[in-house]
Amino acid sequence: MDRPLLRATGAATAAYGLAVAARPALLAAPSGLAGPDGAVPRDVAACIRPLALRDAACGLAMALAPDDRSLRTATLLRIASDFGDALVLTGALPRRRHRAMALTVSVGWGLLSVAGLVRSPRRG
Repeated sequence: MDRPLLRATGAATAAYGLAVAARPALLAAPSGLAGPDGAVPRDVAACIRPLALRDAACGLAMALAPDDRSLRTATLLRIASDFGDALVLTGALPRRRHRAMALTVSVGWGLLSVAGLVRSPRRG
């Protein structure tokens, strides 16, 4: 297990989740869910914020896990969330390019976490 990679991934996930919870347009716009003027409809923001807070919680759990077992569990939750996002969003987003982006980003983050679980860090 590459603890530094998993903790950095968790910290980045937490920061992004908190940013999206505060400004849902950060996720809505590249997903094609914002209006032409960039405004995010209230119902869309209401759906995005809980996902963003889930990401923040998972990321904090990874970044702050007190031991390997906790870190592994938090990482597995993160992986399941990322792959679940890929599955749901690629079937729900409005345009092909948005679906492709959601698939790439979600699977990419999931695979980064998988790599952190199976990789051993290099020793100096």
